Amino acid sequence: MNFDLSALLLVALVVAGAIIAIDTARRKAARGRSGEGADVKESVLGSYARSYFPVILIVLLIRAFLIEPFRIPSDSMMPGLVDGDFIFVNKFSYGLRLPLLNTKFVSIGDPQRGDVIVFRSPADPSINLIKRLVGLPGDHVEVHDNRVVINGKPIALQADGSYPGGYRFAAAELGIEHFGDSQHIVMFADAHSATDFDGVVPAGHYFFMGDNRNDSEDSRFPRVGFVPQDNLIGHAVRIWMNWRIPGWPDWQRVGLRIQ
Repeated sequence: MNFDLSALLLVALVVAGAIIAIDTARRKAARGRSGEGADVKESVLGSYARSYFPVILIVLLIRAFLIEPFRIPSDSMMPGLVDGDFIFVNKFSYGLRLPLLNTKFVSIGDPQRGDVIVFRSPADPSINLIKRLVGLPGDHVEVHDNRVVINGKPIALQADGSYPGGYRFAAAELGIEHFGDSQHIVMFADAHSATDFDGVVPAGHYFFMGDNRNDSEDSRFPRVGFVPQDNLIGHAVRIWMNWRIPGWPDWQRVGLRIQ
């Protein structure tokens, strides 16, 4: 289960606000008893609460409406994203949502085919997943032997050598997949078989696939399936750190744009 920092920040904000209100009332009552000109000092707890309240508020607003950090916990988006990547997710690309309630109150833009998106798992909303958007509402999506067909039109895919890294995906085949003017690298692990799919994306839902096509539990599988629009969190835009523990940070990945 994911640790919900936004909920913790909201609780901290409410607690700090309550402490400030109680301490303000206490000081006002003390001044009333001692005379309006009396100097009643702020309590230590009240001073801390007043100092941290704006900081907590700013962090909460940034996480809720602008940018939120996430960690890549699996290999499903290799080779572009690897286990240990820490990424920034743009949360206002597709509209502003109320914290915790996740209710959209301002619509800004629509997800585009090819976007890498963080979303809450339909099977367990406490789990965040990251995949590439392949099918839009109303699309007929076919996947056969790792070739994707959208509305009867095959998606361009050209061979791009093999994965140069080690780990368990050494020498896995790579390909460049094209969605309109955008392109990205996908990987086909030899140790796993391809998973086929054929279906129409319902209204208000999306079809996602991992770039590590033979090692990704995505919309091809019943546990994920079609993802409701309300489950979308934001557009993954950039890597800000890579640290796979045990080990050392990979500074070469810092700042890479997510394609």
